[in-house]
Amino acid sequence: MKFKLITYIAAISGMILLGCSGTKSRSTSGTAAISLYERKADSVLKLMTLEEKVGQMNQYNGFWEVTGPAPKDGDAAKKYEHLRKGWVGSMLNVKGVKDVRALQKIAVEQTRLGIPIIFGYDVIHGYKTVSPIPLAEAASWDMDAIKKSAEIAAAEAAASGLNWTFAPMVDVSRDARWGRVMEGAGEDPYLNSVIAVARVKGFQGEKYDEFHLAACAKHFAGYSFAEAGRDYNTVDISDNTLHNIILPPFKAAAEAGVATFMNSFNELEGIPATGNHYLQRDILKNRWNYQGFVVSDWGSLGEMVAHGYAKDLKHASELAANAGSDMDMESSGYVEHLCALVREGKVAESKIDEAVRRILKLKFELGLFDDPYKYCNEEREKQTIGKKEFLDGVLDVAKKSIVLLKNDKQLLPLKKQGQKIALIGALANDKTSPLGNWRIGADDNTAVSVLEGMQQYKGNTLTYAKGADVATGKTVMGFKTHVNVTDKSGFAEAINAAKQADVVVMVLGEHGLHTGEGRSRSELTIPGVQQELLEAVHKVNPNIVLVLTNGRPLAISWAAENVPSIVEAWHLGTQSGHAIAQVLYGDYNPSGKLPMTFPRNVGQVPIYYNHKNTGRPGDGQPTESVFWSQYNDVDNSPLYPFGHGLSYTTFEYSNLKLSGNSFAEGGNIIVSVDVKNTGKLDGKEVVQFYIRDLVASVTRPVKELKGFEMVSLKPGETKTVSFSINKKTIEFYSANKIWEAEPGEFKVFAGGSSATKLEGNFKYTVQQPQRP
Repeated sequence: MKFKLITYIAAISGMILLGCSGTKSRSTSGTAAISLYERKADSVLKLMTLEEKVGQMNQYNGFWEVTGPAPKDGDAAKKYEHLRKGWVGSMLNVKGVKDVRALQKIAVEQTRLGIPIIFGYDVIHGYKTVSPIPLAEAASWDMDAIKKSAEIAAAEAAASGLNWTFAPMVDVSRDARWGRVMEGAGEDPYLNSVIAVARVKGFQGEKYDEFHLAACAKHFAGYSFAEAGRDYNTVDISDNTLHNIILPPFKAAAEAGVATFMNSFNELEGIPATGNHYLQRDILKNRWNYQGFVVSDWGSLGEMVAHGYAKDLKHASELAANAGSDMDMESSGYVEHLCALVREGKVAESKIDEAVRRILKLKFELGLFDDPYKYCNEEREKQTIGKKEFLDGVLDVAKKSIVLLKNDKQLLPLKKQGQKIALIGALANDKTSPLGNWRIGADDNTAVSVLEGMQQYKGNTLTYAKGADVATGKTVMGFKTHVNVTDKSGFAEAINAAKQADVVVMVLGEHGLHTGEGRSRSELTIPGVQQELLEAVHKVNPNIVLVLTNGRPLAISWAAENVPSIVEAWHLGTQSGHAIAQVLYGDYNPSGKLPMTFPRNVGQVPIYYNHKNTGRPGDGQPTESVFWSQYNDVDNSPLYPFGHGLSYTTFEYSNLKLSGNSFAEGGNIIVSVDVKNTGKLDGKEVVQFYIRDLVASVTRPVKELKGFEMVSLKPGETKTVSFSINKKTIEFYSANKIWEAEPGEFKVFAGGSSATKLEGNFKYTVQQPQRP
């Protein structure tokens, strides 16, 4: 293996400096490991020219066919020349051992210092073997399953030469119109935080071996609060919302040791995030003492010109570098302008050194200086991709992600013998849509369809009818651009099939490529003619099981009122059809709970459980009064609340107890509740605990999730579930602009969703200092 001697000496000097090996696992809290990698990075940094330093801050998209001849002209030729000069620190969208090795070979063997490249990719919910979309996984409330899903994604991606993923997205999402809700964990800061930790640990492991990769917490910060739910739109929020709602999952990811952060497209208080000093330096790097590096989102540095914050790309580069954005993704601003900005005194070289030190440190942590081709083993790639244990793993999390919204007539689980079942909907026979939006490493038509999954059960007569296409028109960037609002030519066949059936299973919703980045919607109903198809079928056979496949909460008020059974199945990935069929037939008893509120209609959006009470909440108002916070045409309550999810058995909550009625600093209170399986089947229930701070220096939500536990119960079995409340539980970002626990009165709630009414009361007291 050929190394550049100067880089090899630099790396060794860093080891000798500390008298220890460079193969130690990283530490999220211990200063020794951090110091080791920083000193090794410094040993390389001292050898670099300014141009080479700036080059490490430059990330390019894959720009030519690696196995073909080198580009001779145009943008590709410029990028190739930069690569050969050592002016590229990272590349994205290059995958597969063969291509990664070819590019790494140029970086390591043809540049002056031979500094290896980090290869990044959007491994969001799987690589070749695709897991459920992240919003669906959040519905599992199962941290072990979510961590395992990230481990599977990391193993396949790392085997394909990649060593960095732009995940997890930890944006708290309250507005279902925003297409990227599918990429996160929903509306609650606490649930987002614990899921962020699980995903970071799954992607990165205990150390960066050949089956793990660096993770990236995104988008820092406020991206999901875009006005009107329109992607890339303006964000205008209070400091209170920023700290109490948006930042906690990022803080949790940072404390879990996430390798990198990605800033966001939006502005915050009039300053684009990529140039936002308050976010990147004041909060992340100084207040939180974050040691990783920050990468821009795609072209977000250059977009500061369009925002009206920078006059040109050079000015944008100055603003971004000074604000703390360490790596420029694909705008070429740094590589073209930073050297001049340093020489003009507009950006201190010390800031360049700081950014490059962070980038080099990760390369040392990944082991790329020890072996630049660590992730480039073609035999491992062949043996790893699509392993059976991975298929089993994504099937497990897919089943756990399904939420039973309604089951009034007990149509579910389906009988396994003697039924005539009509399966209706284009999405029931679709093998690409279940893969979801961010499955760019996977191949089309590789998911198990619902039809294929149900065909595994041989005891019933199964008839399939498409009914209607979901989308029409030409294909652009992988998806059909127009929702089908006119073609009903398949209705007659579907209606006829429904007439002959005992039970109708209708698979309706959004195509996987109609949610995600840039896929905002102004309406949240079931798209196109599918709603008409549902109503037409209902007229001839009301025994309908509606299976929703979608990437966001939908407004399904008609279905909630008229359809007996509704299953939220999301976009579940490679094993989608098997997971749905096993739930429909009762081989898996659903246990999922909603991570986002389902609205009655789009006019309620944004809608979320942890809202403020307002000065006119409606409690105690005369029934004829209109002078309180309400709509004239729809109830304030959601269609299905956060945390909602049914089972094929039933659960009863009782006997809420507190170990005391107050606690002081250093103490705690134990809350317990009894949960009984009152049905006839084994089942799992997610027991949820919420609190409410009744009076505070800034107004607090009516409920806040603070803990949960999944319990398994046999019929008739009761378990007592406990939850500890201490000072940290009740802390918030107060009027003093700090995180603190204020003395006062609180409520605690326990139950199967955020709508629970079972409550208790406690106080937090602070001892006043004794007067001398």
